Amino acid sequence: MSFISLLLVGIMFPAIQAKQFTKCELSQVLKDMDGFGGIALPEWICTIFHTSGYDTQTIVNNNGSTEYGLFQINNKVWCRDNKILQSRNICNISCDKFLDDDLTDDMICAKKILNKEGIDYC
Repeated sequence: MSFISLLLVGIMFPAIQAKQFTKCELSQVLKDMDGFGGIALPEWICTIFHTSGYDTQTIVNNNGSTEYGLFQINNKVWCRDNKILQSRNICNISCDKFLDDDLTDDMICAKKILNKEGIDYC
């Protein structure tokens, strides 16, 4: 009986494909970010290490808001979640999309943040 319950839970709530990147793996994935906004790839890698430790499932609660994923994208302005219903959601995406191993949407939003707010925001 418990096996069936566990199976149903697994079907109803599929696991998020998270990833703990290595520095070398992340450098390959983020190579298109090199030089974007005047930020060299080593600086991106260093910033991501200090904000999330290269772990895509990093979630940080910070002064009434929550930050998600490698880039620590904030739910008050950039993405939507069930915690802040009045998010501006400028990246037009659910915050949980920043917790998986596909960094495409993370990089698009990070570029949007950089274009809108500048380097001092990062």
